[in-house]
Amino acid sequence: MTAVDRAQLILDEVADRVLSELPKGAVLFDAHTHLGDDIDGSRSRPEDMLAMFDRYGITGSFAFCLDEPDRIPAFTAANDRTLAYAREHPERIFPFVRLDLQERPVEEATRALDLGARGIKLHPRAQGFSLGDERLGAVFALAVERDVPILIHGGRGLPPIGDHLAALVDRYSDARLIIAHAGIADLGGLAGHFAHVPGVFFDTSLWSVVDLIDLMRQVAPQQILFATDYPYGRMPNSLLLALRAARLSRFGEEEMRGMLGTTALAILNREPLPALTAPRGADTLTLPLPLARIHQYISTATPILWMRLPDRAMGLGLALNAAHEANVDGVPDADLIRRALSVAAEIWDGLAAIEDPAELDHTARYARILCHICDILAVTTTAD
Repeated sequence: MTAVDRAQLILDEVADRVLSELPKGAVLFDAHTHLGDDIDGSRSRPEDMLAMFDRYGITGSFAFCLDEPDRIPAFTAANDRTLAYAREHPERIFPFVRLDLQERPVEEATRALDLGARGIKLHPRAQGFSLGDERLGAVFALAVERDVPILIHGGRGLPPIGDHLAALVDRYSDARLIIAHAGIADLGGLAGHFAHVPGVFFDTSLWSVVDLIDLMRQVAPQQILFATDYPYGRMPNSLLLALRAARLSRFGEEEMRGMLGTTALAILNREPLPALTAPRGADTLTLPLPLARIHQYISTATPILWMRLPDRAMGLGLALNAAHEANVDGVPDADLIRRALSVAAEIWDGLAAIEDPAELDHTARYARILCHICDILAVTTTAD
C-alpha cells in the first residue's frame, strides 16, 4: 500500500469521525464554491464538487466562476458557464455573478440576475479595486433592489477593509453581505464594525482554525456560515475546522445547525434571518504545551508545503517528533495526529522523485491536507 493510499484511509477515518460529530438534524450548505478554470491553474467542475457533496451530505452551494482566462470582457463568458452549470443542477448549484468594476459591473450584474443568478461575487484583490471605490455604491444599490446577497473576498492580499465596507453597509443598510475567509484581512476591524449587525455574515473558508476561533469570540454565532472555497478548500478539512472551532467556542446545537446550513438557506430563500445572540467564544485559547508545539511546527512548515519545496527548516519533522513524545500520550486525537503526520512526512520525502506536474500536485495535496487536519486537531482537541 502506497503512502497516498494510507493517506486516503486516514482521510476516510477523519470523514467518518467528523460526520459523527454533526448535530442531529443538521442540513449542510456550502456558502462559497467556485466552478471553472483559474489563471493560477486551479480547476473545478460540477461533477467533482457534487461527488464531494454526496460523500458529506452537502445539499448545495453558492457558486461562482474563478478568475478565468477569458474573464475579459466583464466575466460574461465565465458567468454564462456558471449559469449553465446551475441549470444542469438547479437544486444544488445556486449561481452568483462575478463582477469586475472596470467593465460595466451593473450591466453585467443585471444581465446575469435576469438570467437566474442568485447573488453577486466581488474580489477586490483579484480585480484590483479598493473597497473605497465609488462604483461599489451602484453594485450595492442593485443588490438591495434585487434582494440578493453580495459575497466579497475578505482574505489575504488586502489592506484593512473594515472602514470602507462599513460605510457601504451604513449607506445600504438592507444589503445582505457575506465576508469570505472569516474577514482575516481585517478581522478585528470587520468584527468591530459588524458584530451584531443583521444581514452581515462571515464564512469559514480559511486555513487557520485560530483565526476562526478569534472571529467566533467577537461576532454572533448566527453570523457564521460554513464554506469550503472549493476547489481550494477540501473535505474533510473544511467541515472539521468549522465544527471543532464552533465546539470550542461553545456553540449550542441550534447555533451549529445555523452555521452549517440553515442560515445560508434562509439567505438564499429570502426567509427571516435568525435573531442574533451574544458571541460564545472565550477570550483566551489554552493548549497543552505538546499540542502547542505541534501547532507551531506545522505553522512553520505550511508555506513550504504549499510551495512544494524541501522541508529545510524541518518544521514537519519537528512536528512529527513532538507528536511521538511520551507526554502526548493520553491527549485526545494524539494517535490520529501521529499517524497523519507520519504519512505526510513520507509523502513529502517522496515528492522529489515525481516528475509529472499533475501527479506532483495531486500527491503534494495529500501532505497538505493531512498537516492541516493535524493542526486543527492540535488546536481544538481539548474541546472533546
